[in-house]
Parts: sequence; C-alpha cells; structure tokens
Amino acid sequence: MSTIDFIRSSLRQMHGAYNDAIADLSLEQIHWRANDNGLPIAFILWHYVRTEDNVIRFVLQRSPTVWLEGGWDQRFGLDRIAQGTGMSLQEAQSLRISSKEGFQEYMQAVWQATQEFLADKDDAYLQQTTTVKPLGEMPILNAIGNMCLTHGFTHLGEIQHLRGLQGLRGMAI
Repeated sequence: MSTIDFIRSSLRQMHGAYNDAIADLSLEQIHWRANDNGLPIAFILWHYVRTEDNVIRFVLQRSPTVWLEGGWDQRFGLDRIAQGTGMSLQEAQSLRISSKEGFQEYMQAVWQATQEFLADKDDAYLQQTTTVKPLGEMPILNAIGNMCLTHGFTHLGEIQHLRGLQGLRGMAI
C-alpha cells in the first residue's frame, strides 16, 4: 500500500467514525459539558471539521473553504474564518451548532472535498512542501498526517470519552 493510499483509507475510516459518533446524539448531548472547564462535543466537532476544511482547501488548494463557499458561517451564525485555535475557554464553550442535520451536511461536504482532492494525488505529491501558519513550512505529508489524521483521531477520542461520560454506547473504529 502506498502512503497516499494509506492516508485516503485512514481519512475515510475517520470520517465514518465521526459520522457514527454523532448519529444518535441530540443537540442537548452535543452541547453537554462534563464540568465547568470542559468542552462540549459541538466545539470539538466543529473545530476538527473546520481544521480539515482549512488544511485541504485553503492551505493545500489555495481556494475558499467549503465553510465559506457554502455560506455555512452565515447558516450557523459563526465566525467566517475561526476554527477554534486561540479561542478562550468561554468562547469555545459558548459555540452552538443550531442544527445537527445542517452540520452533518457541512461535514459530508468537507469529507467529499477531501476525497476528491486526494483522489489523483500520489506519494510524490506528499513530499512537496507547504506553509501552515503559524507552524511554518513542512512536507504536505506532515500537514495531512499531523493536522488531519493525528489531530482528527485525537479529537475523535475526546468525543468518544464525552459520549461515555454521558452513559452512551462506545463506537468501533
């Protein structure tokens, strides 16, 4: 298996796990927090999907994000460019997803954009460099591998933990 095939396969697996992670949740469960210092699933979910959207569309393709193209910022009444990095705890805790179904549509659009973009890429593409602010220049493999896969699976683990704290069933990855 080539590296790009591994990345595409792992992203598909992770996307499916995100879909499953929220499929049976109510808006109340998505916005639930374990304690005063905790973050809700809503923020974690929004933050990760926005991150993948930014990395794949804005950083690698130099094109508008799915978030902006689809007017999702306006649909949800959320910031045009923020993805959660640098937000205060209070800002992160107060983020609200007004429609789970609407957010699932946005997620699917991001997953599709990622799959379409990577469909014709090869391992040589992954060795090219890109600049990710504020981290600097890095191989595209690191941008996707660290900020999409590692970051994404880490946040998925947080979501699974929050599901468990709410007494909900676990998920298979």
